[in-house]
Amino acid sequence: MIREVQLRLTPEQAQDPDLLRKEAISKAGAGASAKVELVRRSIDARQKQVMLQLVVRVYEEEEMPDNAFALPDLSSVTDAPEVHIIGCGPAGLFAALTCLQRGLKPVILERGKDVRSRRHDLAAINRRHIVDPDSNYCFGEGGAGTYSDGKLYTRSGKRGDIRKVLEWLVAFGASHEILVEAHPHIGTNKLPGIITAIRQFILDHGGEVHFGKRVTAIQTKNGKVSQLECNGQENIPVAQVILATGHSARDIFFMLHSSGIPVEFKPFAMGVRIEHPQVLIDQMQYHCDVRSAYLPPASYSMVEQVNKRGVYSFCMCPGGIIAPCATASEEVVTNGWSPSKRNNPFANSGFVVSVEEKDAEAYAHHGPLKGLAFQMATEYNAWQYGGYTQAAPAQRMVDFVQKKATTELPACSYQPGVVSARMSEVLPDFIANGLRGAFLQISKHKPAYYTNEAILVGVESRTSSPVRIPRDPDTLQHPGVSGLFPCGEGGGYAGGIVSAAMDGIKVAMAIPAGV
Repeated sequence: MIREVQLRLTPEQAQDPDLLRKEAISKAGAGASAKVELVRRSIDARQKQVMLQLVVRVYEEEEMPDNAFALPDLSSVTDAPEVHIIGCGPAGLFAALTCLQRGLKPVILERGKDVRSRRHDLAAINRRHIVDPDSNYCFGEGGAGTYSDGKLYTRSGKRGDIRKVLEWLVAFGASHEILVEAHPHIGTNKLPGIITAIRQFILDHGGEVHFGKRVTAIQTKNGKVSQLECNGQENIPVAQVILATGHSARDIFFMLHSSGIPVEFKPFAMGVRIEHPQVLIDQMQYHCDVRSAYLPPASYSMVEQVNKRGVYSFCMCPGGIIAPCATASEEVVTNGWSPSKRNNPFANSGFVVSVEEKDAEAYAHHGPLKGLAFQMATEYNAWQYGGYTQAAPAQRMVDFVQKKATTELPACSYQPGVVSARMSEVLPDFIANGLRGAFLQISKHKPAYYTNEAILVGVESRTSSPVRIPRDPDTLQHPGVSGLFPCGEGGGYAGGIVSAAMDGIKVAMAIPAGV
C-alpha cells in the first residue's frame, strides 16, 4: 500500500531523516518496516516560528522507486527527416530532444558560442565593457538561463508537463532536489555542465548543433518556409523550422517585420534591479536576527497595484549577483543570478511596472514593434546615464522615493560598476511613479524592505518579449508561413526556463509526421 501524508516540521526536525521517517510512518498508520520518500518541501514563514511543509509518500509492502532517471535509449536519427531549430536555449534544446524521441533529426542553428567559449565574452562585458552582439548573457548555448540563474519555478502548469522537464534535467545531471523543492533552482555554476550533456546526447543520436550560425533571413516559396540565410551568405534548404530565438533577438523581429511576416505588440514590464544585503531579507522573511543554518537564504515575492497598474518583483535571486545583460554596445540591461549555494552577501530582484500598448504610442511609427522601440530607447538612456559604458545608473531606494540625489552608493554586486543617477530621469515617468508608489505601499507592511541600504540599478527591461510572433492555435505554425513554428520566449509563448522548455516540447510534437 502507498499512502501520502503531509507533515509540518521545524527546519531542524526536517533535517533529521530518522525523525522524518518516524513522523511519516506514524501519521500514515504504517508498520515500522515501511519506507518513506520525500515528495515535496516548501517553507512557511508566515509566523514567527518558520516551518517546513512536507509531502511524504509511505510505502508499505510496495517497492519504492529508485529515482534514477536514466536517459532513454533512442535510435539514431542521422538519416531521418530534418527539423531546423533556430536557437539553442531551453525551448530549442527541448524541442530537439523531442524530435529525437519522434524519430526526427534536429539541426540546431545557434548564433552564439558553446557554454565554455561564452565565458570569455561574459568576462569582457564585466571587465572591459565590451559587448559581443552574438555571444553574451542572452545569446549562446543554453540561452539566457545558462548564465543567469537557473530558476525552475513556473506557474505554467497548464502549458505542459513540468515534471517531465525536471526529470530530463535530473537525467542530465541536475540534483534530484529540483523534484522536491517548491521553488527549484539549479544555479549558474551547475547549468553549463547540464547544457553540455544535453548537446552531447543530441549529437550522439544523430542530431546536429552548429554554433556561429546567425540567421539573417527566412525565405519562403508559395507561402511555405523554404530556405534560411545564415550570416548573410550561407543558404540552407529547410522544410520545417522551429523559431526559438529568445526575447532578446531583436534582429529576428526586425527581419520578420521587414519581410512582411506579421508580428504583434505584446505587453511586457520594465523597471529596475533592486539589491539588499541578504541578511536584511533573511531578517524580514524569517523574523530573526540570524538565519538558522537549517534554512536557505530567504527570498520574497511582492505584488502591488499603483494607479490601476501592476507593479511586482520578478526573478528574485537570494544570495545572488546582478548581471549585465546587454546584447548591443549602446545599451545597459540588468538581470540577476545565483550560484547553487546562493551564498553571496546580496539579494536582488527585478522590480517592474507593466507596460501596455498605449504606453508606447510615442513610437507608433514602428508599428507592431513600438514596444521594442520603447524598450530600446530606455536601455539607451540607461547607457547614457551610466557614462556610455556598461556601468549602470543607480540610486538608493529611499533617496529615489523622496526624490533626493544619492551622494554615496552602497556596495553592489554589479561587476561593471554603478554610477549615481536620478532613476526618475532614466526611467519613463509612469514607471518611476509606479515604483515609488509600490515602495511606499510595501513600507507599510514590510517596513524592513524600505531602506536606503537597498540600491536600485537600472534598467531591468527584458522580463519578457515586447513582441509576439503569431501562430495558429491548432497547428502551432505561423498563420502566414507554413512550416514556421514560433516557439518559447521569443515567440511570446513562455517566460522562463521551464515554460520555454515545455513550449519547445509542445511545438516539436506539432511537427507533422513524415516531414
